Amino acid sequence: MDLQDQLKNLFPDHVESNEPEEVQEQDHVLYIQKEPMICKFERRKGKATTIIEGYEGSDEDFKILAKEIKTKLSVGGTFKDASIIIQGDYRDKIMEILKAKGFKTKRVGG
Repeated sequence: MDLQDQLKNLFPDHVESNEPEEVQEQDHVLYIQKEPMICKFERRKGKATTIIEGYEGSDEDFKILAKEIKTKLSVGGTFKDASIIIQGDYRDKIMEILKAKGFKTKRVGG
């Protein structure tokens, strides 16, 4: 007995439709804030890291932004404790990416 037969036994009144569902793709719009995001440089365990903080929107939007920055720069990083941590000193490039998206940024440290 395959899956289709089991489903027919469970739902005998269900009529199967072969029409494809229409899926509407929507571009995700990030929340643009009034206060600038802080882009700072730190050394953690001897390694250079860039930290982005101060996003006022939802965590999901900030995670999407983190993934986009990591893929554009081809670097590793993480989203942790309401901040994005990028491996390496990429403050200038990150600030350019954020400005292109309409964010205000503030450079902190060095």
